[in-house]
Amino acid sequence: MESKHEILNLFGKNVRKYRRLLNISQEELAHKADLHRTYIGMIERAEKNITLVNIEKIANALEVKIEDLLKDSNNEHYN
Repeated sequence: MESKHEILNLFGKNVRKYRRLLNISQEELAHKADLHRTYIGMIERAEKNITLVNIEKIANALEVKIEDLLKDSNNEHYN
């Protein structure tokens, strides 16, 4: 289910991309970020409006900058 909020779709797509680049499961990411596995799935499917604190946790767990999770496919920031 795609969210009507493009920022949630973009964020979820980038979380999935960086997670797969690290070759880790949603469960492994959840453990590294101290979040629940189902929450990671909901983020990747753009079903959750994530908090800033959890954005930071996920970025740290993925070893990327927060801004990397908000960039579109052309490497531009979300406007």
